Amino acid sequence: METLTPRGRAARLGATALGLALLLAGTLWGVDDHFPFGPFRMYSTSEPADAPAPDTRVEGVDRTGAVVALGQDATGIRRAEIEGQQDRYAADPSRLRRVAEAYAERHPDAPELVEVRIVIRWYGIRQGRPTGGWTDETAVRWQASR
Repeated sequence: METLTPRGRAARLGATALGLALLLAGTLWGVDDHFPFGPFRMYSTSEPADAPAPDTRVEGVDRTGAVVALGQDATGIRRAEIEGQQDRYAADPSRLRRVAEAYAERHPDAPELVEVRIVIRWYGIRQGRPTGGWTDETAVRWQASR
């Protein structure tokens, strides 16, 4: 069995100290984007027991008036990508045009989408249990120019 040289031992101790310093700094001042050195908040906090639970979806309305679910299979865009950029869509709803274009690329024979919206379904929760009730909130809406 070989032993570490003093230089090797110093390199390992330095790397360990640097990792611990990054973890400490991330814990004190970091945000989720700094993971794995920042606090991954989604696993370290929880909502109050009676807070409604959100379920975000994207849907479109075609020119016939039919509502179309615009999930990953329909557009190739994952829901997490939409949720992660929701603030950007809210600031510029015309960005949702790209979702309509992605749908059209995958469904060339389908009627054209004239509206795309991000909808949050808020499920009721009481004492940590679902109530069975829900409400829908349209968070962002884009409509094609007519």
